[in-house]
Amino acid sequence: MRIAISTDGEHVSAHFGRCPSFTIVDIENNELVKKESVQNPGHEPGFIPQFLHKQGVKCIVAGGMGMRATGFFEELGMQAIVGVSGKVTEVIDKLVKGKLEGGESLCKPGAGKGYGLDKTECDNPHGHEHKHGCDH
Repeated sequence: MRIAISTDGEHVSAHFGRCPSFTIVDIENNELVKKESVQNPGHEPGFIPQFLHKQGVKCIVAGGMGMRATGFFEELGMQAIVGVSGKVTEVIDKLVKGKLEGGESLCKPGAGKGYGLDKTECDNPHGHEHKHGCDH
């Protein structure tokens, strides 16, 4: 099976779309057969899943990814394992042994777009001047 790991230096990247590179490994019969690094081709919606699919990747491992990206991978029949952190070498070792477990995505909504969803809302029904751009 060919697996891509979102990579930032020696570690799994927290957000697959923003990682500098992907470590692509081929694992057959519980053995690492091949390991290579490819540069991230760019963060465009749906592009990275297509790019990795064309590379023969069947599974993506990342710290996190948004729901939209997860959907793109599912449409292509690719598995996404998120909530993974640590050194890439340790992740590869767990993959070879069949012991890698995912968890909750490390991405928060909006994190991949370069902004958060924290919004200041006013709850004062009495009308007053607002300093944070809240309009009534």
